[in-house]
Amino acid sequence: MRDMPAPKTLWRLATAIAASLGAAVLLAFAVTTPARADADAARLSLAKSLAMLKTGNISAARNHAQAAIKEDPNWGLAHAVLGRVFLALGDGLGAEGELDRARAAGFDPKRAQQLYAHAYLLQDDPKRALSAIATVPPRFSGYALRVGARALAAQGDMPGAQRALASLLAIDPANSAAWSDLGRVRFDSGDVGGAIEAAVKATELDPANIEALTLRGELVRGQYGLVAALPWFEAALARDAYYHPALIEYASTLGDVGRYNDMLDATRRALAARPGSAQAYYLQAVLAARAGNYDLARTLIQRIGDDVNDLPGALLLGGTLDYEAGGYEQAINKWRELVGRQPMNITARRLLGAALLRSGDAQGALDILRPVAARSDADSYTLTLVARAFERTGERDWAAKFLDRAAFPARDASMPFGADDSVAVLGSLANDNPDDPVRRVVFLRGLADAGDYGAALTQAQALTRTAPGAPAAWLATGDMLMVMKRYDEAIAAYRRAADIRFDEPTMLRMVDALDHAGHRGEASNALALFLSQNPQNIAGQRLAAHWQIAAGEFDAAIETLESLRQRVGNGDAALLAELAYAYIGDGDDATGMAYAKAAYSLSPLNPATTDAYGWALYQSGDNKGAVQLLEKAVSIAPEHAMLRWHLGQAYADLGRGADARVQIDAALSDPTFTDREAAAALLKTLV
Repeated sequence: MRDMPAPKTLWRLATAIAASLGAAVLLAFAVTTPARADADAARLSLAKSLAMLKTGNISAARNHAQAAIKEDPNWGLAHAVLGRVFLALGDGLGAEGELDRARAAGFDPKRAQQLYAHAYLLQDDPKRALSAIATVPPRFSGYALRVGARALAAQGDMPGAQRALASLLAIDPANSAAWSDLGRVRFDSGDVGGAIEAAVKATELDPANIEALTLRGELVRGQYGLVAALPWFEAALARDAYYHPALIEYASTLGDVGRYNDMLDATRRALAARPGSAQAYYLQAVLAARAGNYDLARTLIQRIGDDVNDLPGALLLGGTLDYEAGGYEQAINKWRELVGRQPMNITARRLLGAALLRSGDAQGALDILRPVAARSDADSYTLTLVARAFERTGERDWAAKFLDRAAFPARDASMPFGADDSVAVLGSLANDNPDDPVRRVVFLRGLADAGDYGAALTQAQALTRTAPGAPAAWLATGDMLMVMKRYDEAIAAYRRAADIRFDEPTMLRMVDALDHAGHRGEASNALALFLSQNPQNIAGQRLAAHWQIAAGEFDAAIETLESLRQRVGNGDAALLAELAYAYIGDGDDATGMAYAKAAYSLSPLNPATTDAYGWALYQSGDNKGAVQLLEKAVSIAPEHAMLRWHLGQAYADLGRGADARVQIDAALSDPTFTDREAAAALLKTLV
């Protein structure tokens, strides 16, 4: 099997670039005449198809090409054009069928080799695509080189794909389709900044390039937010109202914004454009599940059929629906498949571990949960699952250790690190291919896991120089600086990441760094900007409510938290604890006490729920009962300033001035503590 011809060979042979089959079709009109009596009608339909293809209305181009074939079934050129349209729609199998019909009707197969290569690529056969490209005539070398680059990317050779496209653009810098392909390759390789640059260029060169418009929407969604992305998807759909890729991205974005009726309409159009669309059925299942209609959601997931394995989100949701209905084995199978594909998907591991434990496979649960539980920021639910699994295996000493960890909040910042190979092995792999940013990031993870933060920081900073458009490089740099308590430098790194992609992880990191550095106002502005574009984001809403409570905006906090409770249910102890603080602050002690009790009953070893219950007792006048719980909360999380402040107030009311001073001094020593004036005033009364 021959490899793709070298770009230099193609250009040496070519005297000019043939951008697509459209140029060949225009030439063919001058020399080809259908034999049927209705030849004029067929020619008119085909001309309309080509015109629609040029304006970006691919669905209309398909309809007109099909009309031309209906009017003259034996016209090979019409079949070839329909094959080209199917390629634009992403239908490789349909394209190959039409190209075969074109060839059978007399269309010169040498003029279609690049199209066959594209069809093979869309059928997930990049090797065959590269083989077909080797026989493409020089006049179609531009198209062939684009397909070859995408085939290299499909095989994981992102640097090779970028080099191929760069060579094409050096010769033909106005090739919008090549810029669009380059943007997609850069996006998939993590170079988001480079992808933005390429996508902008593609849309400037050809406003009708709906692939580029859709890519711009995806990039803007990460860079600026959900709301800002909608006009780009709408621009693509204004060109072709039934362009499936844009409809899917549009529908998912509408759902995240909370426009559920519009989301449903978009998925229905996607199903009209591509009957049986797995992505559309999955989004409808998500919509049904959000509405609590689990039977409908289950039915929609079943309609996806075997394609469910190609959609990670559908596997996650399908397993959840199976588990909710008591189908534990089916849930385990789906989640195991998902973890196999995405080994660092913490949510999938947590769900699979819980299901395995419930099914009686305690050792299997430990195997799945071990990488998550080993993280310094492991959540209490995962740690509790691991403890219960150790109890099932009879290892009670280990169970006790993990139960102790579950009682404490996460002490370290969340860092997406974790690697199974040794640092030496990871470093060797990274050095073997220094142009691969993925391997460099994995090497970073290994260094961080080994505790060598200085070396990890050096590697992260080097990565920002070689891949300045990769937000992961800037986030890794910021993470290392945060661990080293160099907050202002971390803020600068996170800002560079946010300029490229301002998503939830970036926002949370930036807000945390600004808060640690004492820039609460800037942190609040960053959060507000994020929520203006992502109004349904749960993490952002929780953080906003927390700060509303800290600022004394209790009515606003109650509204935010009650809205969240409607979405996530009554099983979130931390959310219920925040509601307790908000209602108590608003003067509704009875409701606050009810939420505090509920939170504590769900998680009696959590310092936040313990403090909330103790604070509710304190507000009700039960100082002795309050002190017991507040002391317990401080013993679990002694570094938490607000817990110290609450305990100090309770001590003061009991006349334990010396003990109160110790707690208040500890609270004031924390630069992130916000109730400084009230604490200082109380401290003066105790002197």
